[in-house]
Amino acid sequence: MTDLKVPNLNKNSDKYLFKKKLSLRRKSKSKLLRESFLMLLLSNLILVINYSIPRKKIIFDNIYINLSGLFNELYDAVNYLYQLVLAIFIVISLVFAIILILGSVSRLTKIIRRKSKRISFK
Repeated sequence: MTDLKVPNLNKNSDKYLFKKKLSLRRKSKSKLLRESFLMLLLSNLILVINYSIPRKKIIFDNIYINLSGLFNELYDAVNYLYQLVLAIFIVISLVFAIILILGSVSRLTKIIRRKSKRISFK
């Protein structure tokens, strides 16, 4: 019994589970230079795409109209979805009710047949 080792649950090193796995090295200057040029190239590409979009003023003027149309369509979609889910629920509940009725009729007929026979074979 003395050679039984109980694990120590109060280890302080468990609080810092991933402390030694973090890389604390600094990036090299060449890597920083490459990343900065990549960010500059990406930002220029985004600006070119943004500049090439025609009729930006009309698009910004129609934001309110587009948002109201979107919310109206979203309301209609939710309404249609509600009706669809309700119809599916009605069909499933009717099928379930028919199954329950058939099962109860089947059990009732088994009970009635059993009482009509006086001799039971076991």
